Amino acid sequence: MVKIVSRKLVKTENVYDIGVAKDHNFVLANGLVASNCFNKSHSTAYAYVAYQTAYLKANYPVEYMAALITANSGDQDKVQKYIANCQKFNIEVEPPNINRSEVDFTPLPKEITGEVKNKILFGLSAVKNVGEGAIEAILKARKEGGEFKSLADLCDRVNLNALNSRTLESLIKCGAFDKIESNRHQLIKNLDGVMKWAQDRNKDRDMGQLSLFDVAETTMPAFDSAPKHPHVDDFPAKEKLQYEKEILGFYVSDHPLKYAHEQNQIQDIITIDKMSEKKSKSAIKLVVMLAGIKHHITKKGDPMAFLQIEDMTGQIDAVVFPKIYEEIKDLLTENALLVLSGKVDNKDDFHHPYYQLFHSILTKHFLS
Repeated sequence: MVKIVSRKLVKTENVYDIGVAKDHNFVLANGLVASNCFNKSHSTAYAYVAYQTAYLKANYPVEYMAALITANSGDQDKVQKYIANCQKFNIEVEPPNINRSEVDFTPLPKEITGEVKNKILFGLSAVKNVGEGAIEAILKARKEGGEFKSLADLCDRVNLNALNSRTLESLIKCGAFDKIESNRHQLIKNLDGVMKWAQDRNKDRDMGQLSLFDVAETTMPAFDSAPKHPHVDDFPAKEKLQYEKEILGFYVSDHPLKYAHEQNQIQDIITIDKMSEKKSKSAIKLVVMLAGIKHHITKKGDPMAFLQIEDMTGQIDAVVFPKIYEEIKDLLTENALLVLSGKVDNKDDFHHPYYQLFHSILTKHFLS
């Protein structure tokens, strides 16, 4: 958070639109001001919006951040930055939950939930491959019949014309079923058989042939009879995180870099969101994951690389020039976790920095 150490009146200055004479009269009848007027009227309006925003963030941080993430859910970089901001405010962003998630991100203030921490629950609309029709079908079935007990229970109650296997696979892989069936790999293996079972039951229901099963359901829930694939171990933690990143756009339940600073005790590390504050050519260190790599050959025939690097606060581009490329090329594998040293290059007037890599501490993996 920013600490204000001093303040002073900056006063006012005359401001004129380009191409308008100094003596131009901006005032219309009844005191109305014409033109866009980047002066008191314009500044006052934006100051009022800034005050409202600051008030909401200070007094209703969970609700404010949930609304902010929802409004920007299509912008991966912004959402990643906002989730990192939530962590600074001790607000936990939870993965999707098939029994609790709504369309948008849901604020869960601790004063209402009675839990120790403030939380924000991931919205279903932000899950890849989950469309509006599927969300409506899930929420309708949940409202009418209560919480889902299992994947089979959901498939039996939700209209599968609106919910295909690709949608269900995405929900499983991002952790939406973890609270009721935590083995994601097992659910993926069960999926085809469960969907076929549910479709057959739906056909029988339409034909009025389920009466014989109704008696059995008085002693055993219908979904217990759904077929199950032989037991398989769950996906490794690293693979789970990769699926989360693929489907949600970023890591939610954990992050591969979470313990990197503690494990390596590296001094003077900054985060990506702080890079824009650095002057051009400033030397810095980052703890990052390689999110993308594009190898390139220069006109002289020398190899180099363009990288996308990310940490828990955002993502940025980096360039590895030929001389350094030869030294570190073996480290440049996708999803490698590295400590990188380099310098900022503010390449345009909008202060959008990128990263010139001139050295790498040879630390390929922090986590197993």
